[in-house]
Amino acid sequence: MLSQKSLMLSTIDSENIPHASYAPFGIYQQHLYIFVSQLASHTQHLLQSKTASVLIIEDEAASDDVFARKRLSYQVSVIALERSDSLWTSIIDSMKQRFGDNMDVLSQLGDFILFQLTPVSGRYVKGFGKAYDLTGESLSIQTITHLSGVKRS
Repeated sequence: MLSQKSLMLSTIDSENIPHASYAPFGIYQQHLYIFVSQLASHTQHLLQSKTASVLIIEDEAASDDVFARKRLSYQVSVIALERSDSLWTSIIDSMKQRFGDNMDVLSQLGDFILFQLTPVSGRYVKGFGKAYDLTGESLSIQTITHLSGVKRS
């Protein structure tokens, strides 16, 4: 699932109204990162609420059944990283490898903000009857619990 290049993003505005959008994402040191413009409403929501929900889902064309697409969802805490942060350059370099030359241009634009998304809880769905709650402190799945209550490693 983490080989997908974009995620669906759910944010809440200042009036508690939900908004759906998407963003390309990268992974660095077991966190998700998105690099988005301040002109996007989801950026303002992330700056205000510091929380979001993300969905990474299998492409319809690759799925055997549109009702049972593989998907990974996380509730995340959100931190905006300053360009002066020592991690900023490392993450942008990692995203350049993932997305190519577009990152060279985007990283020069002053209105773009790099957000670190840290999973708080999650769920992985592999198909019908194959839904698992995720636990652990990072993106690496340490323990999955089948929704029937049976733990698997």
